[in-house]
Amino acid sequence: MTPDVKGFFDPETFTISYVVTDPETKTCAVIDSLLNYDPASGRTKTTSADELIAYVRENNLECEWIIDTHVHADHLTAAPYIKAQLGGKTAIGDHIPVVQNVFSKIFNEGQSFHTDGRQFDHLFADGETYSIGRLQGKAIHTPGHTPACMSHLIGDAVFVGDTIFMPDFGTARCDFPGGDAGTLYDSVGKLFDLPEETRVFLCHDYKAPGREEFIWETTIGDQKRENIHVKTGTSRSEFISMRNTRDATLDMPRLILPSVQVNMRAGDMPPPEDNGVSYMKVPINAL
Repeated sequence: MTPDVKGFFDPETFTISYVVTDPETKTCAVIDSLLNYDPASGRTKTTSADELIAYVRENNLECEWIIDTHVHADHLTAAPYIKAQLGGKTAIGDHIPVVQNVFSKIFNEGQSFHTDGRQFDHLFADGETYSIGRLQGKAIHTPGHTPACMSHLIGDAVFVGDTIFMPDFGTARCDFPGGDAGTLYDSVGKLFDLPEETRVFLCHDYKAPGREEFIWETTIGDQKRENIHVKTGTSRSEFISMRNTRDATLDMPRLILPSVQVNMRAGDMPPPEDNGVSYMKVPINAL
């Protein structure tokens, strides 16, 4: 079955959020939503989420799922806001406790922060199937970038989060806590087992040098033939060496500290203090 897929591109974070719709029942899922955040002022806006919500309402769609492919380190999820506006269940992969355990220690969250994933309405297990109207979705555990990354195969389309990018840009970094280049190589292998005509939708496009336009759709076949980091024939040891060498040169994402604090809470802000204001922590020399 072929879902309708509408992407919403945010030029500030190079993020693409999706509305994935069963054209027969007009039921949809939102994947990797975005809350606009200004780190200089600490202000949030719902501009990007409101555009997505308007699309859902204008097309008379019913939102069944609000899915994050992983705990993003480069943008804040708008899942709670979208749920309040459209309904639907928030969801992420069932390895989220691994990420919550690591980062709750980095941010010294204390016992009031639960590390069992209960902040989300649903935790997907590897291989679990679910429905979006008459469409069937399947969760595929694809760790490596983070331990809890989950790709979602919906009809003839797969939503891969940060596992891979456009073929001319390669693959995701693996140097965050719990990341591992060898594990990412194995996860890409899972994706490469899908039919070559499978449509691949990416969470980011950074527009490789020489390319004029942002693009966020490709195919498994194109990835296998052309991905500059991990095309067919690339050995596991070659990929690990390349990925580790490259990652050692990368700075931390601009929004990693606020993003992780919010996203590991399923999009909720840290609890307000006695003055009614929520605060983000900046751990010094911890990452």
